[in-house]
Amino acid sequence: MKAATRSRKPSAVTRSPRKAPTNLSLRVDLVQRARALDLNLSEVVEHALEDAITAAEQARWLAENEQAIDYYNAFVEKHGVFGDEFLQF
Repeated sequence: MKAATRSRKPSAVTRSPRKAPTNLSLRVDLVQRARALDLNLSEVVEHALEDAITAAEQARWLAENEQAIDYYNAFVEKHGVFGDEFLQF
């Protein structure tokens, strides 16, 4: 007798991440221009914040791993990459 199995299907309803009400101080002229263009301030700020976080995380990762990257680059410069002898080009 076979055990019944359920197949998991992706939910048709996509849930958005929770949002926190936040007060921000923005330049009045920028807010006025954004409103004149019917821009969604929350969406614009959210995307800009995502970009800033990604850039900061990348910079932090590079700083934290700079020594290992430099070591690897020096090693490759001195010894080449594993398998170099098999390259045909």
